[in-house]
Amino acid sequence: MQDITFKIIARINSDFREKFGIPRQSGLVQNLQAVIRFEPEFRNADALRGLEGFSHLWIMWIFSENIRSTWSPTVRPPRLGGNKRLGVFATRSSFRPNPVALSCVKIERIDIDGPEGPEIVVSGADLMDGTPIVDIKPYLPYTDAHPEATGGFAEAVRQIKVHVKQSDSLNKLPPEKRGALIEVLEQDPRPAYQNNPERVYGFNFAEFEVKFKVVGNELEILSIA
Repeated sequence: MQDITFKIIARINSDFREKFGIPRQSGLVQNLQAVIRFEPEFRNADALRGLEGFSHLWIMWIFSENIRSTWSPTVRPPRLGGNKRLGVFATRSSFRPNPVALSCVKIERIDIDGPEGPEIVVSGADLMDGTPIVDIKPYLPYTDAHPEATGGFAEAVRQIKVHVKQSDSLNKLPPEKRGALIEVLEQDPRPAYQNNPERVYGFNFAEFEVKFKVVGNELEILSIA
């Protein structure tokens, strides 16, 4: 069997320092911004020439926190409660033979002249801070978009959200981060098989520790520190 080695061309700078809390798919949280910062070898403005005409990007990246030497033909998607097994190639599970992921993000701006430029500011990313990126490609609306496509088992859980109660704790966040956090929490970061109304959950977001609990369909922010 032939092995292929990728070069890391960039890393993402995002508000997530751990896996818990990250949106399950790209594009679910539009207010969430991140920065693609290229490795020194690839910090060349010429490599981005023409990208300013596109609105979205495909990012190919590595599940760097889930690299394993073995693989399983079936996985248990958390969104389905963690009890039902499906084929690994029928899911977007991070536990794959090759830990490669693909995300579609919106280009907010391209900073050419910064100290570590060029950089690409994007929204809707579902990547943990520091995640290695191995390629980026422009999104082509006339080939990449298929309105007639069907979503299989994922359609049943696509619209599941919780209501986030307003909390004075949100005032501790910078104004530009509040909308993104609310959207993240609306997606209900908990695994679907956990439904204990007394359990307190927490994750790091934008240098803050956020703690919450969920009762029924209502999420209460307990603290932001």
